[in-house]
Amino acid sequence: MPYENLMVEEEAGLVTITMNRPEKRNSLSFAMMTELNAALRAIGERRDARAVILAGAGPAFSAGHDLGELRARDVGFYRRVFELCAELMQTVQTIPQPVIARVHAIATAAGCQLAASCDLVVAAERAQFATPGVRIGLFCSTPMVALSRAVGRKHAMEMLLTGAPIDARTAERWGLVNRVVPDAELIAETRKLALQIAEASALTIAIGKQAFYAQIDLDQAKAYAYTKEVMSLNAIAADAQEGICAFLEKRKPAWNGR
Repeated sequence: MPYENLMVEEEAGLVTITMNRPEKRNSLSFAMMTELNAALRAIGERRDARAVILAGAGPAFSAGHDLGELRARDVGFYRRVFELCAELMQTVQTIPQPVIARVHAIATAAGCQLAASCDLVVAAERAQFATPGVRIGLFCSTPMVALSRAVGRKHAMEMLLTGAPIDARTAERWGLVNRVVPDAELIAETRKLALQIAEASALTIAIGKQAFYAQIDLDQAKAYAYTKEVMSLNAIAADAQEGICAFLEKRKPAWNGR
């Protein structure tokens, strides 16, 4: 379907969604978030889509919420905006395909939240990350949810309380970014990672992604109780049996998604 704020490209089972409001630094307007949510959900329903790459056009990955929309509104409007934002972040993590943020430049506030919500993040060397809401009197409380689950508490608090940007290498060291690559290699390296993931069974990836987020905030005993059941059911799937047989027979598995 056509989108006003997004470009969607497909190749070899990979779907690349590019936020395309460069003149607004890909700010997450109500319309942008609505389209992103719809696009991701549509991809989530497809069996042929193996991985999603989320990118931004122009000088920024995303500058966060569209502040023009947040001026002089009533509390009901703000609740709708932040509810939609939270819904979008959860959609990123609930669709079965892995979502990889390809961050080429600055990702701030809700833009940083969006990157932190993705399953993986590949960043260019010139990329930066920040939660600067404190500087304009609007603390990055919803971005804090994703950020604090990606980096340690002290690092998250430093970003939230100072609003100062961190560079890509620092973000990698703190756990917000998986890998940092030269600017010129960002597209190729992100694609390479996505294709590597796409080699696995789509069913297995979906099971694993769902289980990861379900267990991450459980205490250890509950996490093991949950994951041992998940793994038992995974083991009887046709793809699991095919993978085991292929390994033992020293051949490439033929996945069927069951």
